[in-house]
Amino acid sequence: MTKLTNNQKKFLRSKGHSLKPVVMLGQHGLSEGVLAELKTSLETHELLKIKVRGDDKDHKQAIINEIVEISKAHLVQVIGNVMVIYRAFDEDPQIILPRK
Repeated sequence: MTKLTNNQKKFLRSKGHSLKPVVMLGQHGLSEGVLAELKTSLETHELLKIKVRGDDKDHKQAIINEIVEISKAHLVQVIGNVMVIYRAFDEDPQIILPRK
């Protein structure tokens, strides 16, 4: 997985701005149901907005890192309790990233 350039992240942040959170993590954290929803959502969307609830900053960061690792996606942005991730479709990507 190649790293996204700053320009590509900026492009994806602008696209993600208008999205509504598709996956929401509650008090139970990364449960089986949340992981299933994440997997299903990544099959239909390349760019996802996820709401992560967490009282502890370190705990929330651990959940964010785990989501990125499990989904094999790029972390585009984290603002407050909302994160945006990107994973291109293997075949026929819908979002065409700028080259640099």
